[in-house]
This record gives sequence, structure tokens and C-alpha cells, in this order.
Amino acid sequence: MNPDLPHFSFAPGHALRPAFPGILAAVLTLLFGFGMGIVFGLNEDAIKSRLAASAAAVRESTYQANEVAIKAVLDKSWNYMQRAHLHAGGLGTTALVLTLLIVAMGASAASVRAISLGLGLGSLGYSLYWMLAGFRAPGLGGTGAAKESLRWLAMPSSGAIVIATVAVAVLVLTRMLNRKP
Repeated sequence: MNPDLPHFSFAPGHALRPAFPGILAAVLTLLFGFGMGIVFGLNEDAIKSRLAASAAAVRESTYQANEVAIKAVLDKSWNYMQRAHLHAGGLGTTALVLTLLIVAMGASAASVRAISLGLGLGSLGYSLYWMLAGFRAPGLGGTGAAKESLRWLAMPSSGAIVIATVAVAVLVLTRMLNRKP
């Protein structure tokens, strides 16, 4: 073993116990992303039809029958669906790996619980945010209005991910600087 590198190890199952809620949220985020991929593969046309029906319901009142504007919002909405799928895969995996890292480092149970929950719930919330924004945009007349209507979800979930990731970075840095020879 290289003495210049910090030593990480997993203790028996009790070390993971504080992380279980965050791990569950991270795994649910991954399942959400996989589920979206499956739904895209099986029902892309159905999703796009639902988006188009939302826009058609407000075609005159919101879009003033502007087909170019409707198409632009529908295209962006579909991109948001894809973004939700990609965020779920990336953020769910990141949450899981960073949680296991802090457990392996031997962080306190309270730190593990708080950080893993921030990572897991933040990942799930932010992924849901993009999907919901995609579904809302056609009926609201644009993605800006959809994102603003979901600010209550986007801000705390993205904030939780960033704060928890910074906390992991601080723990890693502290562990590296406080190494004993």
C-alpha cells in the first residue's frame, strides 16, 4: 500500500447505515433515469403527442396560433425530457459514488447522513425538475415560464447537490492535509 495515499476502508454494514436514506434516493434517481429511457424507447410518440396536446389546448390564447413558436417550445420540451434522463443517470451515479467515498473515509455518521441525503435527494429533485419543466412548457407557452414555475424545486435540489459536493471536497482535502506520516 502506498503510504502517500490516504487509506480508505469500508467497515461492516453499520458504517453504511447513516447513508441508507441517501443511497436509496440515489438509487431511485438511477431507476428514474432508466425508467425514462425505457419510456422513451417504448412511447416516444405518446410523450410527444401529450406535449403537442398541451400546446394545442392553448394554441390561440398563449401562442396566438404561431406554429413556429409552438414547434420551438415542443422541441425544447423534448430536450428537457432528455435532459431529465441524462441528469438522473449522471447525478444518481455521482451521489452514490460520493456517498460511498465519505463512508470509506470514515466520516462521522452525522456528516454521512447529511451529505448523502443532500446528494441523493438533490439528484432526484433536480432530475424531476427537468422532466416536469418539459411537461409544463407547452401549456405555459415557453420553457422560461415552466422553469420559473418550478423554481421551488430547482433551487433547493441543485443547491443541495452543490453544497453536499463541496462538503465532500472539504472532507477529502481535510483528510489529505491531516494525514499522519
